[in-house]
Amino acid sequence: MPTSLPATPSPLPHPNTAGYDDIPQFSAAAPLPFRRTIRRHELHQIVPLAETTVYEMEQRGEFPKRFRLTPRCVVWDLEEVEAWIEERKRASRAAKSSTPVGPDVRRRLYRPVR
Repeated sequence: MPTSLPATPSPLPHPNTAGYDDIPQFSAAAPLPFRRTIRRHELHQIVPLAETTVYEMEQRGEFPKRFRLTPRCVVWDLEEVEAWIEERKRASRAAKSSTPVGPDVRRRLYRPVR
């Protein structure tokens, strides 16, 4: 009785080679099946602001709100934090071309610059 060996799978093509685009992959636009949350220490690695600054910005509505998973576990939605960072980046780049960097030193009362 002859035994047949399983066919060896062909190696996958490398990126930027023929056939790579034909490999079935997840759509880049497909959302993850879950929402990623981050805890305080992860937030401070992403956004290097003091805890009180983050809290005050949350109270003013300038930063994504935290929420409680349990009575002792506070988290932020990573997607909201990343969107906030992108918004700040766009606003900073747009304002950089239209506003001066610092105060007008010619208006100083002491040691005016000519």
